[in-house]
Parts: sequence; structure tokens; C-alpha cells
Amino acid sequence: MCIIFFKFDPRPASKNAYRLILAANRDEVYNRPSKAAHFWGTNGEILSGLDQECGKEGGSWLGINKRGKLAALTNYMEGNQNSDAAGRGFLVSNYLMEKDLDSYSYLKKVSTEGHLYNGFNLITADFKAKQDTLCYYGNRGSPEPIRLNPAGIYGLSNSLLDTPWKKLLLGKQHFTNVVNDQTLSCDGLVQELLTVLNNEELNLPDPILESHGSFYSKPLIEALSSVFVRTPLYGTRTNTVILIDAEENVTFTERTMLDSDASKWRTSSFQFNLQD
Repeated sequence: MCIIFFKFDPRPASKNAYRLILAANRDEVYNRPSKAAHFWGTNGEILSGLDQECGKEGGSWLGINKRGKLAALTNYMEGNQNSDAAGRGFLVSNYLMEKDLDSYSYLKKVSTEGHLYNGFNLITADFKAKQDTLCYYGNRGSPEPIRLNPAGIYGLSNSLLDTPWKKLLLGKQHFTNVVNDQTLSCDGLVQELLTVLNNEELNLPDPILESHGSFYSKPLIEALSSVFVRTPLYGTRTNTVILIDAEENVTFTERTMLDSDASKWRTSSFQFNLQD
């Protein structure tokens, strides 16, 4: 399980506004090996965490590079998983390394190979000086990727884009209230978004979520109904906030669990400028 809220505004009204505001949780078993966000790749131009699970090494769930390419992944909630399917995390890292294909063309290519993977949702974006583009594809939904409308606020969890699970609707409303607060500084905005991501309020009954996850136990569905998920061995391991402003400045903040211990967390921040 994961959840992502984002506002896409490629032509913000003022230079103090943001072209992208993204807040995301990564939910995973606590002991799955992974690296926290760091710069990697050719000339160290890619910033993301990396999976270290055997056979999945080098995949990712969320990242951005200095050329303005961004990708984010969530798994699709479904019961029967194919253990031989391709690693979904490579859909993110491959795009961040991509030199030739734009965000839509990449998803178009991915859509022809969607049957090779278990269920997923993938967001890809290009942030350029002249034009920003943000696209979405889910291999359990429409066969074609879509370009997302500018000036939109979106929510994505483990169903298709903007599926109205209560946790998604509640989190999206909280996210909207925060991003519409023009009084917040950059640091203040990041802190408020982290608060949104760490909301442990349960959101049941939710007939849509419960029906979708009918193969899960009732206690697990209850735990999964919150934006911030907590069970003894599985839950939210990473909060990430990404801001891209009108001057091509990127602020990337990650709060990540340490040593599979839900009481130990570290926050890291990165700033850089996009390169044309």
C-alpha cells in the first residue's frame, strides 16, 4: 500500500507558487531492504530511494532527476500475485534514466508491456522550461495512458487514480487545505504536508475499500484505511514531499524509518535546480 497526493500547476500565478507539490507515503514490510533517498546514476543526477530486495535491486517507488523527469509508483490492490512477474520498481528507475522518451511516450511503451507486471499505477512527468507534462497509466484500468489536466489536485493509492476510498478523499481534502494556504513558507509547507501524511485516523466503514480488499482480513483492512498505516510488521516506512517552484528550484524532503523500528525516524532534505 502507498498513497500520493499532488497538485500540478505548470503556470503558477506568481513566482512564489509551485509547479508541483507532491506528498507521498511508501508502505512496505519493515524489514524489506532498501536505501534511503540519495543521488545516483550518471553524474549523480537521479534522486530517489532504491529497493535492495533480492532480484529487485535498483527498482524504486518515487524519484526525480536533475533534467526534470519525475516518476512515482503504487501497487494495485489485488489478491493473486504472480511471483514470476517483472519488478514494478524498475518502471520508476528506468524512466529516471531515460534519455529519449518523454513522459507520455514512456507510458505508451509501458502500456504495451503492462501484462508482464502485477497490478500497478505509474505517474511520469517532464518539468521543462517551456512546458510541463504529467501523465498517468494503470495496468488495471484504461489501456491508454492519459495526460493530466493542469492546475489539478489528484490522489492515488492502491486502486486507479482518484478512486474514492475514504482515506484518499480525507487526505486529499487535508492536502488541498494545506496547499491553498498562501501564508506558509517553504519549510512550513513541508511540515504541514508531513502532518497530512502522518494522519493515523481510521476511515471505516468504507464499502469501496472493503470490497476491493475482500481477500484481506478485517483487522488488516482496518489498518489500511488510514493515510499512515501501522501494523506490527508492515506499514508506512517513508514520507516524501517534493516541491518544484516557478524558478526551477526543487526541494525534496524524505522522512524514513530506521532499522525496521517504528519509533526511529530520520529526515533528510535535498535542494537543487533543474537543468535544461
